[in-house]
Amino acid sequence: MMYFNPPVVDREKFLNFGAALQDNAAKHGQKPALIVEDRTISWAEFGAIVAQVTGKLRAQGVGQGDTVASLSENSVEHVVLYCAVVASGACIVPLPFSATPEALALMMADSNAELLFVSSAHADTGRGLSVKQIVDLDRLMAWAADAAPAGPAQVNPDDLFNIIYSSGTTGTPKGIIHDHRFRSRQLNRITNFGLTEADRLVISTPIYSNTTLFGMLPTLSLGATVIVMPKFNAAEFLKLSADLKPTHAVLVPVQLMRLMAEPTFNDYDLTSYRCKFSTSAPLPGTLIGQVMERWPGNLIEVYGMTEGGISTALNCEAFPEKWDTVGRLGEGVDMRVIDDQGKELPKGAFGELIGRSASMMRNYHNAPEKTLELLWTDENGNQFIRSGDMGRIDEDGFVHLMDRKKDMFISGGFNIYAADLEAVLRQHGDVADAAVIAIPSDAWGETPLGFVVLRAGATADAQQVLEFANAKLGKTQRLSNIILLDDLPRSEIGKILKKDLRGPYWPD
Repeated sequence: MMYFNPPVVDREKFLNFGAALQDNAAKHGQKPALIVEDRTISWAEFGAIVAQVTGKLRAQGVGQGDTVASLSENSVEHVVLYCAVVASGACIVPLPFSATPEALALMMADSNAELLFVSSAHADTGRGLSVKQIVDLDRLMAWAADAAPAGPAQVNPDDLFNIIYSSGTTGTPKGIIHDHRFRSRQLNRITNFGLTEADRLVISTPIYSNTTLFGMLPTLSLGATVIVMPKFNAAEFLKLSADLKPTHAVLVPVQLMRLMAEPTFNDYDLTSYRCKFSTSAPLPGTLIGQVMERWPGNLIEVYGMTEGGISTALNCEAFPEKWDTVGRLGEGVDMRVIDDQGKELPKGAFGELIGRSASMMRNYHNAPEKTLELLWTDENGNQFIRSGDMGRIDEDGFVHLMDRKKDMFISGGFNIYAADLEAVLRQHGDVADAAVIAIPSDAWGETPLGFVVLRAGATADAQQVLEFANAKLGKTQRLSNIILLDDLPRSEIGKILKKDLRGPYWPD
């Protein structure tokens, strides 16, 4: 099995996440650990219920080497379960509820999880998955009530912490493995941005996304307060912010767009905010300008991969002249640029971005060949992760994203793979050929558009093909429209010329 080996960090202090939670419960007592809608859970209570669920998991034989899956929206119970599984020494697998049942079945089989916690909102989907035991997550505390509380397991840096799955529709989705070393080092990254134990951070994206975990886990590790939105709504976010006085928030660009477009934005007092983090997709400079002008506090754009390796941050307050970049390299990050043959290019050249940092995934679960595809090694044997993103590093060390090598785009903060959508379109009996591109969207940043060539004698129209495909796709993948063509533009060697398809929608 191939594993990525991140660089050694001098004088590193390893953090046992479960032990940190236990210490915070003793230290912070009645200070809120979690606020979810009308429920406020103190650190003392949070520590007690995490210990209770940890004890129940132990009684069920769950521990190091095991995986436990969840299928749920954001909730108190979901956060508690996540923390308890990690505290037990097992590996948590938060499944993306936006994925299709078919994709979820592949994830469950790949994860080797024998225990699945499902909220009532996703109970029907959960019952359709093959797993040894299903537990009602909404009744988590009742399920654990007969167990003796247990403290956190002793874990090693190489022990598995979580598996995060992509939400593809073809083949087995890739499971990204993070170990305890990865998460321990991530704490240092966010504390470098000024987060302290006295702060309150809002999360409003699903727990199965690394965007959420980037904020949630370090905040809990510090003993600060996490404010959880079960589902993002611009008006509700603003009201929550005015009422609960958070100091930080983790958002994706489409959420910032919706907040800037919310008619009531200026009615709320947002002066408690010191900083907002934006991640998952590049921020347009015009949007940065709006946020900086209208919303008190700094804005930091964070660019990286769930796989790790690549890591930059743009301090928008300090570098207004660099708003067209995704920032400069984080501490200890070695980022380079290579050409199509894997040859390193000089600084300033355009090519594929690769990175090596203290935080690198362990590997793709059960997929050594996919893991190997990401590997680039320098002359000294140092391992780098290929990002699939095209760009350059300027003379000041700031990274300019210019295109994506992989045929992938980001819609609403989620990665969408065109090949997955094209494969679904081709399942329609009347479809001879198909191509999918991203087009600009005010609502989602980018949204998928399908081009279809029908077979001779076909009776289906564009709307019927659209409905067919969207019924098979996950919520975050659905096509915005279908355009029928006589033929797809192709090169001399038969490659679809997506640049020609994009031209009318991306004139620049």
